[in-house]
Amino acid sequence: PSAMQALIGYLTRECCNGNPADCGFNAPELSVSGDSSMSEPFKILFLCTGNSARSILAEALMNRIGAPQFKAWSAGSQPKGAVHPKSLALLQSLGYETSGFRSKSWDEFAEDGAPAFDFIFTVCDSAAGEACPVWLGHPMTAHWGIPDPAAATGTDAEISLAFAEAYRQMKNRIEAFTALPLTSLDRMAQQKEADAIGKMQD
Repeated sequence: PSAMQALIGYLTRECCNGNPADCGFNAPELSVSGDSSMSEPFKILFLCTGNSARSILAEALMNRIGAPQFKAWSAGSQPKGAVHPKSLALLQSLGYETSGFRSKSWDEFAEDGAPAFDFIFTVCDSAAGEACPVWLGHPMTAHWGIPDPAAATGTDAEISLAFAEAYRQMKNRIEAFTALPLTSLDRMAQQKEADAIGKMQD
């Protein structure tokens, strides 16, 4: 949707009790009734520092598990410039198409024409503590930190296992999030659930 549609959608959810008529205008195309077949997908951005491992895995998982109700992107505050080879190898082994993944700056998503995100999740502690750009639409944010597999040491097999473990932990969080009845939860309840998922015991 356009920035204006996104704004009206936000006002409808937050100020009109989900009913545009309460605010004196009709906007049936912005219905928040919960019929996912008739509404735009929730737009999600996963952030990390390097955008080469955890955030890439999260983007891949959300777009597989959450489609068509969710659409995900990822970015980094200090992108490595290349996706970690172990991330790509793991995703390829699990049947993902990986040609579209790239390590990129979060500044791309603060520019005109960028998606208006509904949720932004940081997946590493350093990114959670950094000053972020101003995001269009005032998306909800939460921290889903997991250990960095790119920092793993040991044999090749041990490092590969660290990436598989990061994938497993992220998958658990994304499955829990996509199972939430988001359209029937108010913003405070959504925030509570998102924060709780970030504290899941793996």
